[in-house]
Amino acid sequence: VQLQASGGGLVQAGDSLRLSCTSSGSTTSNDNMGWFRQAPGKEREFVAGSRWSGGSPRYSDSVKGRFSFSKDRAKKTVYLQMNSLNPEDTAVYYCAAASSLIWSALVIPESWHYWGQGTLVTVSS
Repeated sequence: VQLQASGGGLVQAGDSLRLSCTSSGSTTSNDNMGWFRQAPGKEREFVAGSRWSGGSPRYSDSVKGRFSFSKDRAKKTVYLQMNSLNPEDTAVYYCAAASSLIWSALVIPESWHYWGQGTLVTVSS
C-alpha cells in the first residue's frame, strides 16, 4: 500500500490548509486511515483517524474543533482540513493506514501498518 500525502505549505497563524492523502490500497482491506504529525525534536503524535467503513472520526485534544477529517472513498482519498492554525501546529504531517486496528490503540504510531512520505506544514506567527 502506498500513501501519497500533499497539501502542506507555509501559512500564517489563523490561516487554513487542507491536506490530502491518496491510497493505492483497498479501502476494504485497509479500513483505518489516520493522520499523525511530528514536530522537530518531538515524537510522532496522533492527530485524527477514521474508518472507510464508517463511524465518527476521532481527534486529538489539541486539534479538536479546529481540524476536520473527511474522506472520498471513490477517490481513495482522505483529507485533513486544518483551520485556525497556530505555530504549535508546525510539523511534518503523515497519513497512515491499517488493516486491523483496535480503536483504542489508534493513537499509537506502532499500531499502523502503512505510512505516507509526509508533508510539511509551517505556521508563522
